Amino acid sequence: MSTLQDKVAIVTGSGRGIGREVALKLAAEGASVVVNDIDEAPAKETVSDILEAGGQAVACVGSVTDHDFADRFIGTAVDTFGGLDIIVNNAGYIMDSVIQRMTDEQWSTVLDMHLTAPFRILRAAQPYIKANPTDYHRKVVNVSSVSGVYGNIGQANYAAAKSGVIGLTKTLAKEWGRYKVNVNAVAFGFILTRMTEAVAGEDMFIEIEGRKVRAGVSQAAMDSVTRTNPLGRPGTPAEAAGAVYAFCLQEMNYVSGQCITVDAGSR
Repeated sequence: MSTLQDKVAIVTGSGRGIGREVALKLAAEGASVVVNDIDEAPAKETVSDILEAGGQAVACVGSVTDHDFADRFIGTAVDTFGGLDIIVNNAGYIMDSVIQRMTDEQWSTVLDMHLTAPFRILRAAQPYIKANPTDYHRKVVNVSSVSGVYGNIGQANYAAAKSGVIGLTKTLAKEWGRYKVNVNAVAFGFILTRMTEAVAGEDMFIEIEGRKVRAGVSQAAMDSVTRTNPLGRPGTPAEAAGAVYAFCLQEMNYVSGQCITVDAGSR
């Protein structure tokens, strides 16, 4: 039997990048997955790939920052698959700037995306979890970053949000232990996605929700990662997904309130 057979998982930001690989991995291990992306096409593509591989998936399209999203997301899992066992808070993007140039919008947008949205999703999930006890452990995996652990120049908003995710994780581990829920976090280092690939010029920006968002890094930054990383390369989305998957296993039932860095030992 697959390790996640008969489990129901929800994964934010799973149309692309790390989230997509998480959704594919959980589905491959037997979980029914609610896939989310702000854009319909990538969400449906991930769903289609899961279905073609023999898995079960459905899309819940929309921004995690919308006030009605959390209830709709939880409802999609319960109404479609009859349960909720795994929550992965992954969605996000960056709006970097040194603090003296950072606008209120840059600050609040990133905090809303990376911290408030996971809070709302977990808050929305609590009534269902409390009312539907299980004889196995449910799992929550919140995606943080090494920026939230160590800080990073130009990322006061992102680092604050990702540090907050760790605090949220440790608090929920204490509050939800009574429900047999393990709550952990993964703090990713440099993982190669469309947000971190080496590009130049205008290609370094994409539009998300009407905002111009930086996507990609300079070749110099990529060379620095290659030079300083103990493995000599960035991580892959599949490797990042592997860390999330590990926290979803029943073998990890006595591990809760932890944040592991996934950066090849760079720090």
